[in-house]
Order: sequence, then C-alpha cells, then structure tokens
Amino acid sequence: MSEVTIGIIGLVVLLCLFVTGMEMAFLMTIVGFVGFGILNGFETAIGLLANDFMDSLASYGLTAIPLFVLMGQIAFNAGIAGRLYDSAHKFLGHIPGGLAVATVAGATVFKSICGSVAATAATFASVAIPEMDKYGYSKKLSTGIVATVGTLGVLLPPSVILIVFGIATQQSIGKLFMAGILPGLIMAFFFMVVIFGWAKINPKIGPKSERYQWNARIKTIPSVIWPIVIFLLIIGGLMKGIFTPTEAGAVGAFAVMLLCIMKKEIRFSGLKKSLEESLRTTCMVLMLIASSTVLGHFVALTNISQVTAEWVAGLHVHRAVVMIIIFLIYLLGGSFMDDLAFLILATPIFYPIITGLGYDPLWAGIVLCFTVCVGSVIPPVAMCVFIVKNITKVPMGVIYSGVYPFLISMVLVLILLFIFPELATYLPGVFMK
Repeated sequence: MSEVTIGIIGLVVLLCLFVTGMEMAFLMTIVGFVGFGILNGFETAIGLLANDFMDSLASYGLTAIPLFVLMGQIAFNAGIAGRLYDSAHKFLGHIPGGLAVATVAGATVFKSICGSVAATAATFASVAIPEMDKYGYSKKLSTGIVATVGTLGVLLPPSVILIVFGIATQQSIGKLFMAGILPGLIMAFFFMVVIFGWAKINPKIGPKSERYQWNARIKTIPSVIWPIVIFLLIIGGLMKGIFTPTEAGAVGAFAVMLLCIMKKEIRFSGLKKSLEESLRTTCMVLMLIASSTVLGHFVALTNISQVTAEWVAGLHVHRAVVMIIIFLIYLLGGSFMDDLAFLILATPIFYPIITGLGYDPLWAGIVLCFTVCVGSVIPPVAMCVFIVKNITKVPMGVIYSGVYPFLISMVLVLILLFIFPELATYLPGVFMK
C-alpha cells in the first residue's frame, strides 16, 4: 500500500470518527500518531508525539491567543457591548430597520476589543434581540442578523482565528489584522444595506423606534470612544513595530480591565468568570494547534500535499477556478466539523497550493478564513445559529430563514476579494512595509 493511500485512508477515518462526538483535537492526535507509526514505526511516533506537543505549546507566539481572548471576555462580562448597542440605537434606531442596523454598528465596534465570534453572538442575542422584540421586529430579522453579525469577528481584529492562521502559516499576525479590516468593514456595510432594503420593502419586519434628541445621543459617545481608542492603541502599536502580537494582547487586556475597573463596570466575580472562560477557550484552541501539528507531520510524510498540488496543476483551468474548488472544500469540510478545526486541518494541504498558484499569502489567508465566516452560519454545524437558538429559544428554521439574506453580503464580499485583491493587501502594504 502506497504512502498516499495510507494518508487518504487516515483522513477518511478521521472524518468518520468525528461523527462519534469525540473532540477533534483528540481525533487528529490519534490518527496522526497511528498513521505516523504505521509508516515510520511506533517508537518514532512516540517521540514525534512528545516533541510536537512540547514544541507547539512552548511557542511564544501562542501567548497572544489567551491575552486577546481574555480582553474580549472582560469586555463581554463588563457589559461594554450593551452600552455600544445603546449608543448605536440612539443614533440609528429611527431609520427603517434601525435597531438591526444598530446591532451591526455596535457589534462592529465591539469586535475591536473582542476576538471571539461566539462571545459576540451571545452578547447581542442577550442585548439586542429583547430590544427588537419590544418594538415588534420580526424574529426572522432579529435572530438572523444577530447570528450573522458575529462572523465579523473572523475578519476584524483582534481575531483569534487570524492569529491561529498566522501561526500555522508563519505569517505576520499584524499584517493579517490589517488585511482583514477593509473586507470586514465592507461586509458590515453590506449587512446594513440588506437590513435597510429589507425594512423598506416590508416596514413591518423592522419598525422604526423613536428619534432621540442630540443631547441624549452625545451622552453615549464616550462608551464608543474608549473601545476605539484601545483598538487604535493595539493596531497602531503593531503597525509601528512597538508591540509584538503578544505584547499587543497584553496591553489590550490590561487597558480593557483597567477601564472597566475605573468605571466600576466589572466586579471580582466578573473577572473570575472572564479568566475561567478565557482558559477554557484557550485550552481548546491550543489543543487543536498541537494536535494538528501531529497530524500535519503524518500528512507531510504521505506526500498528499505534493500529489494534490500536481493534480491541481494538471487540471489546466484558471487559477480562480482552483480557488473556488478549495473554497467549496473548506465549506463542505466545515459542514461536518467545527470550522476552526477544519481550517487547522486543511490549511497545511491547500495553503501551499494557493501560494504556488501565485496568490498573495495575505489575500489567501483572508479568503480561507472567510470560509469560517460562512461556515459559522450555514447548516448543519452553525455555531452562531446554535448560540442564538439556545439563548432565544427561537426555532432553527426561523433563524436560518433570517440568515440567508445576509449570505448574499458574504458572497458579494468574496467576489470583490477575487476581483480586487487589493482590498486585503492595500492596508498592510501602506502601513506595514
């Protein structure tokens, strides 16, 4: 049996085992260890297992992950998102679908200090949906936009997924952060356009709220300014080379914690909860990274990447068609397992093919991570939809029917990225030469 055949069997076994409900990190470790043992001997595989876990978890670059996660969890438990939403409500609530538009605006600013997709979806499911219910918004619109708006956290910094991708592909995390800003903001704008157009066509789906006086609006501005200041501090430090990603995460987490303590917005119990949630999330991500290293060595030994690259080269089709095929593979794989897990699993195979076709590594990173945006809201494994359902108890069918119109925005952003790659490469090229 050839090495490639053994590799393919191993990956098929991995996908089959996933339906048992076991954690993906453990499955990748088992398949990688057994596969490497079959090819190179189990004594060698034991040494590989120990070295891969030690080398992966001892990496200094990974320390950025718990710090950015902690920053987001402190912001989440301090109620910062609620104040951002309140400010957006007062400025935008009087237009058609205004509260839903305010949800997008509030989430966009909140993402500047929170890198978690799940935390954003959970926060605005608790804050925005009850307010939209009060004004008679359709459940389809209110749950659909809340489930979708969390996806902005994949592209807008500080994104944990971009950090993981940067570490996996040895790219600059700061440049990836910069590359995600324009596509993320464009997607947020498209979300607002869809809401406004939908509410214009059917006013009952998103009624207007009252128009607030300017003095009431101005009072809410400080709640928006501070998160933006912290965001600019982090991104500015990365751009100017003052901070490493880890130092930026530390500065951001400390700044958010100090702000919340000074404003008496969080208690000791909230800090404790933030630490516990950050530890849980970080352990999950680190285990995925370490286990993917073990599996990656097995896949590299089988030459699957090289054979796949040769097969792609023999297709004699435009490179954009190859990218679309890879994008669909990521979506299909993410339909059966957690999207972050599949991103970590598939990137060592497909990333070299993409860069070998001549695509910019930053552009490739944004496009591949973009699949996580889409995968987190489409069935069957739709993390953001599950979170909204668990909080609101709204049927899945209703939430999905509200999500689908916003998928149009995501498709448009993807098309724009293909037509204008500069959307991902312009800011890093200007500010981080």
